[in-house]
Order: sequence, then structure tokens, then C-alpha cells
Amino acid sequence: MLLTSLMRIYLTRSFKPFVFKGGACKPLDYENLADLGLYVHIPFCRSLCSFCPYCKVMYDKQKASDYKTALLKEIELATEGTDAKKEVTSLYFGGGTPALMIDDLKDIINALQRHFTIRGGIGVELHPDDVSEETLRKLKQAGVTMVSLGIQSFNEACLGKLGRRSNDSAVKVRLVREYGFDVTDVDLIFAIPGQTHEILAKDVKTAFDSGATQISTYPFIDFTFADNTYKPLSQKKKKQMLKKLTAYCRSLQVDRTSVWTFAKPGTEKYSSVTRDTFLGFGVSATSLLKDSFKINTFSIESYIDRVDAGALPTSLTLHFTQRQRAVYFLFWSAYGMKIDPRKFEKILGVPLSQMYGVELWLSEKLGYLRKKDGLYELTEKAAYFYHTIEQVYTTAYIDKMWNISRNQPFPEQIILK
Repeated sequence: MLLTSLMRIYLTRSFKPFVFKGGACKPLDYENLADLGLYVHIPFCRSLCSFCPYCKVMYDKQKASDYKTALLKEIELATEGTDAKKEVTSLYFGGGTPALMIDDLKDIINALQRHFTIRGGIGVELHPDDVSEETLRKLKQAGVTMVSLGIQSFNEACLGKLGRRSNDSAVKVRLVREYGFDVTDVDLIFAIPGQTHEILAKDVKTAFDSGATQISTYPFIDFTFADNTYKPLSQKKKKQMLKKLTAYCRSLQVDRTSVWTFAKPGTEKYSSVTRDTFLGFGVSATSLLKDSFKINTFSIESYIDRVDAGALPTSLTLHFTQRQRAVYFLFWSAYGMKIDPRKFEKILGVPLSQMYGVELWLSEKLGYLRKKDGLYELTEKAAYFYHTIEQVYTTAYIDKMWNISRNQPFPEQIILK
């Protein structure tokens, strides 16, 4: 907590905390934004995994039907008054388990395409249990080009500690790849109790050998509101595992495309968060605009009621100061291992070197950044430092915000110091 506070104060040059305020939401001002992405949250699951912190509920057919109706209404409310189609970079369906609404995805995509031209890929997260010939065929028909499989581990003992069971995951990855999606991503968790470097390396090799074009690895985090029987390995062990994972992936000659992501050369960028700006639809979805960050309510019932009343379901809004927006940009750019000064200036209106010239110089001297082709690239040394900061940030900020949002549909205010 102290570390995040000190970094926030230094980088924003202010003691002002991040203040998320409730209240009515004005229309989303997105028409003049470049590199805009779209995100849709589907909160339904067949069973609730204790390790997963995301907004989710058990699947109910009627509730899913009502949710779809509200989701389509939210899309219309958010785009009300816009004159022309807006070009966007991508569309990503997260969850939950989006495949539980497989027959609705095409309708949702069509609704979005009435207002947006999707220039890049359409991605969908899948639970291994959802992978079947029929599901993959329907995804193809809906226009999906990228699939992310939440495998977590191919090791039966590790899966057991996550509350999962073995389900022929390697076979499922191969089947997805056979359908010719542009990207086949496999999510893996590291720092599971009892997991060794060798087990993790075998998971990575199995994923790539089975047809994955990318693996996204995430450290096991024990959120305060989770009901995990087992606890993650220590921060020291997490860092050691990440170092060995990085070295192993280098030996496989795959590219490190973010702090926790490794992809075969030429793989199209695939991530739900590394967008300069984005619009989110559905419960718990977030929207990042030029000067604000918005979060939808986590309550499905409140979401439906709010949309039925003709209002956007925004629960909280953070109005950035210029420096706060700069910090947000730098945090997620660093996750992608590259900081683009041109994009920074386009979004912030001032040169990166003018706002953080001393910090950039010092980071280069200390071996955290190197300049290449006009970009600042994070070194491996910086990636490990980022990993540590991200863990602290998750505990201090995300855990608190999600915990409150899970219990209060429309909080009056949340202050993150």
C-alpha cells in the first residue's frame, strides 16, 4: 500500500488520490478517439472457480436471456446520437464463460457492427469444457477470429488445487487450432502451490506443441474475497518462476509480447486490456476514454433495471488529472513492454520527454529502458520490476475496488490512495 501511494504521489506530482465517484453518467464521448477497442462481458458460468476474481454468476437460461436484452439496449444507449460508424481496433468477449451464450454472440456482434467498423480481430474466451466442433463452428460463423482457452495448467495436481479437473486440454487446444483461428491463446497460471519450474515449462511446451500461437501466463493471486483452499507461492518464488519461464520461452524462440505473454513470431496482438482507449459493455465492464475511466455495476439485476430505465449502467467514474491519465497510459504500455512517445503525446497533448524526461533518462542509465525505432522498450530487468509493482497494485487497488463493487451495485465513492 505504501509503495503504490509513494509511486502515485511521485508520478502524478500530487497527493490527490484516485477518486471514483458514483452518480448519473453522461453519454460516452468516444467519437474522436483513435485506436478504440470494444469489450463485452458475459458473466455466466457452469461452476464458479474460487481462483477467478472476475464478475460471474451461475448460468440461468432466463437470466441470460434478460441479460442479452439489456446488453443490446446498453449498446444503443451508448451509441445514441452518433452520426456515423466508428472504426475500432478489436472486439473482445470475456467472462465468465461467453460460450454459454454462444447462440447470442452473433446478435451482439451484429448490434455492435451497426455502430462500429471492427478493423481487427474478434476474440472470445473459452473454458476447455466448451470446446466442441459445434461451438467452434458457431464461433466461426459469428465472425470470431481469436480464441483464448482458460487451460490454467495441464498438470492434474495443479488443476486440483485450483478446483479444476483434467479434461483432455491438449486435445481441446489441437481442435481449436484445426479450425484455423488467427490466434489460439492458452491461459496458464504460475505460482500454484506445489507447482515447480519443470511443471510450468512442461505446461508451456504442451500448449505450443498442441497448436497454441500464444500463451498468457498469470501469477496465482489470492484475492481477499476469493475462497481459495490453497494459497499462492511467495512473491520471491513467483519472481523466480517468471525468470525461468522467460528463459525457457526464449529457448523456444518465441517472442515476449508483454510482461506475462509469449507468442510465436508473427502472431497478431491479442489482449483484453492493452488498448489506448476502449468501450466496455455488460456488468463490470470498464471504459477508458480520453479524460475518464468508467466502471459498470457488478449487479446483473441493477444493470438490467438501470438500462430498462433508459440510463447507462455506469457505477463509478474517475475523472483523470492530466498526470493521472499519463500514469495510466504508462502502466499499461509498460505491460506491453513498449512505450510509444507519439501515442503518449497524441493522448496527453504534451511530449513524453517534457513530462517525464528525467525519469526516462534515469531508466535508460539504470538498464530498465532502451530506445529503439522511436520507442522505449522495457528490458527484462524492468519486466521483473513491473511484475512486482503489478502485484502490489492488484492488492492495493483492484482487490479493494472489485470487493466493494461486488457488494454495492452503485457505490457513492471509492478512494484509492
